[in-house]
Amino acid sequence: MSRDIDVLVLGGAGVDTIVHVPELPLPFADSYMIRPGIETRAGQTGDFVALGVHALGLRTHHLDLIGDDHEGELVRALHRDRGIALTDVLQPGGTKRAVNLVGPDGRRLSLYDESRSRESDRLPEETVRTLAAASRHAHVSITYPCAFALPALRETGVTLSTDLHDWDGANPYHEPFAHAADVVFLSATALTDPERTMRRIVERGRAEVVVATAGADGAYLLADDEMTHIPAVAPRTPVVDTNGAGDAFASGFLFGRLNGEPPKRCARYGAVAGAHACTVPSTRTDAIGRDELLSRVAEVESASVTH
Repeated sequence: MSRDIDVLVLGGAGVDTIVHVPELPLPFADSYMIRPGIETRAGQTGDFVALGVHALGLRTHHLDLIGDDHEGELVRALHRDRGIALTDVLQPGGTKRAVNLVGPDGRRLSLYDESRSRESDRLPEETVRTLAAASRHAHVSITYPCAFALPALRETGVTLSTDLHDWDGANPYHEPFAHAADVVFLSATALTDPERTMRRIVERGRAEVVVATAGADGAYLLADDEMTHIPAVAPRTPVVDTNGAGDAFASGFLFGRLNGEPPKRCARYGAVAGAHACTVPSTRTDAIGRDELLSRVAEVESASVTH
């Protein structure tokens, strides 16, 4: 069977309104004067992964429900302008949107509008199967309709990855994604014992690799029953925003995996891509390119050998 798509991204399309705040948490006040301002742009987790793997030269296709509204046009224009294939299914409740409060140190607080999704929202099964059958790999966002697509994806035989984001290790909503994927990403932010949660994912699901990202502390990789700490990579320019760093890490990791690299090297790709994302203002949607990624990884590996 022809595999014309390297990475099929399901879900996670939407629009963010970026609000720069003087500090986080934000103390109560009647009003704040905001600089550099407030800006709305297309780009949520699925968009960022699609942009990330596309920038690394992987043939990419994005599938999601998107509204017939101004925000939906922003999402469509983003994909059109970047040359990323998009199959959009009408979302009656409108395009997903969020507000991101971004502090001076680049930390963010995201407020997601849950009113856009409906209980009946589904990705068409035939579309899911057709695209998955043409793909080498599928990355599944944890947005509501994607949970119902997991059985059809598994039946096509395509390998799966997912990002559980700030899962606490207990919320049952995340479990179908965690247990269906071959590669699982998550943040260590809400985990009291990351290794225990990571090993439980492997024991209860089918994951071959689990990665827990930990910001400036790097990441933790569980592969072949071995736990490894992956050091953070210092970005070349100052950190301005952490939004999208986890998505960039996943993109870099998947690039390595689809090119046959071992898990530790894939994680290094992810660390470099994630560090680059932290230097990109939240109002932009730029991802690291293939040549820059490989060059930076070579530098990091050379430095680790000399030390």
